Amino acid sequence: MHHRIHLEDNARPYRDRQRRLNLTLQKVVRKKVLKWLDHGIIYPLSDREWVIPVQVVLKKAGITVIRNDKNKLVPTRVPSGWRVCIYHRKLNAATRKDHFFLPFLDQMLERLAEHSFYCFLDGYFNYTQISIAPEDQECCH
Repeated sequence: MHHRIHLEDNARPYRDRQRRLNLTLQKVVRKKVLKWLDHGIIYPLSDREWVIPVQVVLKKAGITVIRNDKNKLVPTRVPSGWRVCIYHRKLNAATRKDHFFLPFLDQMLERLAEHSFYCFLDGYFNYTQISIAPEDQECCH
């Protein structure tokens, strides 16, 4: 099943250029893009009206305690790598809002409580699991 994107009637296409990335971040983005291409999550496109940049942010893992410059123990989040994010803020602003919200957490937990076994099947596709209807993909790349 594909998710439909409904743009506001007055929405105009938005083209944003990619911000400059240093060599390390360029390598991170290249590796992620190649992985997405291999898994069929993205695919090459010709010129599109909507151009959306990527951003690279630090992934933060658990908290560890380190000594600061005043020799005090301070809880600190430890970076565990890089996350490549697609900056959809402009597209989101132009998209008509969906009136069918996700269920509340307590409702989901109630439904899960009825089951004895749980299985985590898809850790890789966690942020890329909603496929966009082909006729709406023009605005999303």
